[in-house]
Amino acid sequence: MKNYIITVNGTAYDVTVEENNGASAPVTPKSAPAAPKAAPKAAAPAGGTPITAPMRGTVVDVKVKVGDKVTNGTVVAVLEAMKMENDIVSDRDGVVASICVNKGEAVETGAPVVTLN
Repeated sequence: MKNYIITVNGTAYDVTVEENNGASAPVTPKSAPAAPKAAPKAAAPAGGTPITAPMRGTVVDVKVKVGDKVTNGTVVAVLEAMKMENDIVSDRDGVVASICVNKGEAVETGAPVVTLN
């Protein structure tokens, strides 16, 4: 048996390799850290059609309020990602049913920003 320390994506793993007379050697990690759990995805309130964040970033501004009428192409929020401000626009006509984010909040890709009725 031989012991090795293998680094994957910055995390060091202590592994033991058993020699098996020319056959492939099984690798058994001694203390591999548990894989991180995925963050739960925020759900849009029932009854509304969500407009989602196209990328991960920080909400710089919310341009609408509940009850506002929007049309296809209306900017509903501004998201900062990679030091650039990106407009999040409505892809349909509707009335803002709810706002799912706050100014300064970090959002993940696909997170609902506003919902429309």
